[in-house]
Amino acid sequence: MRVNCVGAIVVDAQGRILLVQRGHAPGAGLWSIPGGRVEPHETDAAALRREVLEETGLHVAVGALAGAVERPGPGGVTYEIRDYLATVTGGVPSAGDDAADVRWCSREDAEGLPLTEGLLEALTEWRAWP
Repeated sequence: MRVNCVGAIVVDAQGRILLVQRGHAPGAGLWSIPGGRVEPHETDAAALRREVLEETGLHVAVGALAGAVERPGPGGVTYEIRDYLATVTGGVPSAGDDAADVRWCSREDAEGLPLTEGLLEALTEWRAWP
């Protein structure tokens, strides 16, 4: 079974990327970019805005597609993840929904965190960090 998902690459004025610590499976305790499943009635942009708001308390404008990956999930599921650039338009970052924590991270900060598999490589390949 394939599951459509989106992720937000949100970069601040200092060139840091917004990361969330997952509070639930899959990946509980690991750090990743905010995102999640696209509901059947949603566009990628609508799902991205909803997921970022639920997980971080931030409103975002959705930009260009940065890249896409496939990741295995539990029970034979394959997550098809499309990651988009996004810009904060309002709100104050705070962990919500299934996020245990939220923080802005430089590449060096991220290298010291337990990240979801392939995240650092994908963000590097897509030149997400300035």
